[in-house]
Amino acid sequence: MSTYDPSGPEPEGGGKPSFGKQPPQSGGGTPEGTPSDPYGTPPPDGPPPSGGPGAYGGTYGGAPAGPPYGQNPYGQSPYDQPPPGYGPAGYGAPGPGPGPVPGMPPLGSWPNRILARLIDYVLVQAVALLLVLPFAGHADRSASAGAFWVACAIYFVYEGLMLSRDGQTLGKKAMKVRVAMLVDGNSPTQSAAWTRAAVFILPAVLCCAALWWLVDGLFGVFDKPYRQCIHDKAAKTVVVSTA
Repeated sequence: MSTYDPSGPEPEGGGKPSFGKQPPQSGGGTPEGTPSDPYGTPPPDGPPPSGGPGAYGGTYGGAPAGPPYGQNPYGQSPYDQPPPGYGPAGYGAPGPGPGPVPGMPPLGSWPNRILARLIDYVLVQAVALLLVLPFAGHADRSASAGAFWVACAIYFVYEGLMLSRDGQTLGKKAMKVRVAMLVDGNSPTQSAAWTRAAVFILPAVLCCAALWWLVDGLFGVFDKPYRQCIHDKAAKTVVVSTA
């Protein structure tokens, strides 16, 4: 029977294991099989980040990638667009939109505006003749003159009331146009409606009705950009389409 001698050599395959004599693993790794790392951090899975020198590679891998110098990181630069209220028509002009101001309908066409006036004129003249004819003979020239004066008075009241109501006379309703305030596109105010009617009618009553209406209408043809006649200028109104 053999006895254990603590001073003698350690037996093969038995006895107390030695922790200082384990052979190193292949590849120069640690005993657990991972490459040596002085910080103990395992390598990330997959290929290394691309981008070449200077690309972001972690805490010590370079500066993070960002937009080029001078470019807005949140999208389009605010200096690429003009500020509100400076539209394509020029400095201080209304912004983009189909009408005089943003959100307003487009301007009414000249054929529709002229036809609307003719419809209103015929309607008012018919009413005036019905009022005057019972007091004059059919061949009396004073009948036509009286009808004109009565028609002017009727037209003044008719247009003032209708425009202050919703910006449309019967003729304008038929031709799908209306009168609107230039500043916001709303229906004319009471003062604007009556001013517009007075500037259209009173000069014609005083002198040369046909000449005044011709000058008034041609003024609007050459007016830019809102095609305002003289009565529109006085009332600060504009004629727009409702189609």
